[in-house]
Amino acid sequence: MKHRDYCSGPVVDWNERLQKRLISDEIRVRSFESRIKNAGYSGIEDLSQRQIPLTSGIKLQTLNYIVTVELGGMNMTVIVDTGSDLTWVQCQPCKLCYNQQNPLFNPSKSPSYKSVSCDSPTCQSLQFATGNSGICSGNSPPICNYFVSYGDSSYTRGDLSRDRLILGTTSVDDFVFGCGRNNRGLFGATSGLMGLGRSDLSLVSQTNSLFGGVFSYCLPSTDDLASGSLVLGGDSSVYKNSSPISYTRMIPNPQLSIFYLANLTGISIGGVKLPDLGNNGNGILVDSGTVITRLLPSVYRAVKDEFVKQFSGFPLVQGFSILDTCFNLTGYEEVNIPTLRLHFEGDAELNVDVTGIFYFVKTDASQVCLALASLSYEDEIAIIGNYQQRNIRVVYDTKESKLGFAKETCSFM
Repeated sequence: MKHRDYCSGPVVDWNERLQKRLISDEIRVRSFESRIKNAGYSGIEDLSQRQIPLTSGIKLQTLNYIVTVELGGMNMTVIVDTGSDLTWVQCQPCKLCYNQQNPLFNPSKSPSYKSVSCDSPTCQSLQFATGNSGICSGNSPPICNYFVSYGDSSYTRGDLSRDRLILGTTSVDDFVFGCGRNNRGLFGATSGLMGLGRSDLSLVSQTNSLFGGVFSYCLPSTDDLASGSLVLGGDSSVYKNSSPISYTRMIPNPQLSIFYLANLTGISIGGVKLPDLGNNGNGILVDSGTVITRLLPSVYRAVKDEFVKQFSGFPLVQGFSILDTCFNLTGYEEVNIPTLRLHFEGDAELNVDVTGIFYFVKTDASQVCLALASLSYEDEIAIIGNYQQRNIRVVYDTKESKLGFAKETCSFM
């Protein structure tokens, strides 16, 4: 698994690029919160066959993570997103497509490709998975058209389709995906997106008979050579965790059933556990597609105050985009960074890796920011972003309805 900026060319203005990505991340969160508020209306394989390299997408102009899979005999590099359900790729012929590194998916070159009819149960399941109903095309017979909007003006529109998907060396026949013929937005130079949510159309649900509804990943740093892994199935022998996996239950919420929610019970900074978080009962969402972790305003203020107190002696500087707690560390060869630990129901813990605490705006360390941000309102849903999940084995077990966290230095080999 790679970071999705992994395959881009040289960046002319990285500072401007970073700011745009963080703004995009903020819009994604706003879209999440809006979607959540409206939710009330609305087999056995070899170990090698279920482990896929996962890397930073930095070189593909995105702060998300990417994997390469084979669809219809063609390699597709897609963003890994646990906050979405429908997997989709850009398709030929394309009415409107953004620039991507790999060739577009060509249905005419795949003997196993087929369209989904608009009167099928699969087409009807789009409403729950994407928030938009399937639309019948003017073809004869009519096929199912899908539309997914991501809230930041990014969207994909096209034909709901089936084809053979190969994950490592494991083949999934008749995999349902979106053949995107009209796509626009901040997807970098990727081929599309892999939906790892919980609806019937997600990859997790479609491969349930193979992998039992269990998957995990280890998100590496953004270094060029860093590579983590996406593991499908519950065999923990392929993990390389250096601490035991601690599990917490997924919070059941029928209105938010496509998301992965846990009960955050506390936060510790430098070993100091903060007083009552004032939990609003909504839980916290674990999401690979959001970059920066968002906390309730009162919780963020408490974390910020304690962090600044422990990290005293370093000059504060102006904020950057959504990050408002920044320091000038120029001239310091070594600094002691306070640890950050998230506590969950059932005594589970997520110890944030040192690479997930500071966001380096300037490479000379003249502007280094605490990589956390505040939500706007106390009744919103907090989110653990991918920046704070680096070098952590995160386990999603939909069968047992639990989430697991363990320390792991991400390495595919």
